[in-house]
Amino acid sequence: MRVAQTITLTDEVRATLTKWARGRSTPARLVQRAKIVLAAAEGLENKEIAAQLGCTRRTVGTWRNRFATAGLRGIETDAPRSGRGPAVRAAKEAEIIRRTTQEKPPHANQWSVRSMAAAVGVSKDTVQRVWHDNGLQPHRTKTFKVSNDPQFAEKLVDVVGLYLNPPEHALVLSCDEKSQIQALDRTQKSLPMFPGRLKTLTHDYKRNGTTTLFAAIELAGGRIIADCMPRHRHQEWIKFLKKIDAETPPDLDLHLIVDNYATHKHPKVKNWLRRHKRFHVHFTPTSSSWLNVIERWFRDITHNRIRNGVFRSVEQLEQAIYDYIKHHNANPKTFVWTKKAEDILEKVKRARAALNKLPSD
Repeated sequence: MRVAQTITLTDEVRATLTKWARGRSTPARLVQRAKIVLAAAEGLENKEIAAQLGCTRRTVGTWRNRFATAGLRGIETDAPRSGRGPAVRAAKEAEIIRRTTQEKPPHANQWSVRSMAAAVGVSKDTVQRVWHDNGLQPHRTKTFKVSNDPQFAEKLVDVVGLYLNPPEHALVLSCDEKSQIQALDRTQKSLPMFPGRLKTLTHDYKRNGTTTLFAAIELAGGRIIADCMPRHRHQEWIKFLKKIDAETPPDLDLHLIVDNYATHKHPKVKNWLRRHKRFHVHFTPTSSSWLNVIERWFRDITHNRIRNGVFRSVEQLEQAIYDYIKHHNANPKTFVWTKKAEDILEKVKRARAALNKLPSD
């Protein structure tokens, strides 16, 4: 009579198995194996474990024995299978990777599984598996640009210094404008969402005008100062500076982080700043909007309130924006900057070196 092997667990191994058994991102096969071993450690027989987990006694016996022989590693990895390996993939994988990363298909800007399969002489499923296993996604791109600002390092250190070590008796505010926000109305009513069906929106819409959102976030506490205006000129920027002046404690200096938009450097803006000595403007490097924290808040309001909204007038759009800001300021949360300037500079240095190695288009 065959007797199942006894399983004994240390506290550390039991904690690891419990984590695997409960992990939402753990592969299903590893979840099952961890549950088998944990049940075996409780003294259950293979047939009891199989009935409990809805699998066969052979499966339970296999992974019970694998754990008894090799421990965690025995159930974490699959044993090599017998039989002939995937000869077609082995012969073509290197060519698929080379073409994907170094060539473009004729008459197209990117490869598809079918165009690559035809070019290499394999099935589209083979191409799909090679791409998946090597992390290749030819249909996707990421936006990227290295700043060419000659004062990039100085500006970066200045702005990051404000984030990490703000001056005393002062407020640091990240400021910008989100221009041309459209008040869009759909041409038909939307169908509601319910289980098994997405909410619908018509593909076409009616434009009801635009507004520009001027906003600043106080880095210390996360409060938003904002105003909507019909245009985006130096006059509106000065008006917004006056709003910041009125809504902040008068005894504190104000350090404003802004981008290089011409409006921020207009002669009349400079004159206004000279008359208001507590304002200190710090410019981000060109092509470095990621360095301005307010852009992250713009992303949030776009995702949560503006995109997919239905607005029958500019006034309705602006009211929705003000309501969102009021809700935010009732329980403000700031964005915490953690990256040091030297780490960013090193990353940019590597990016420039990589770009310099590429052939010119």
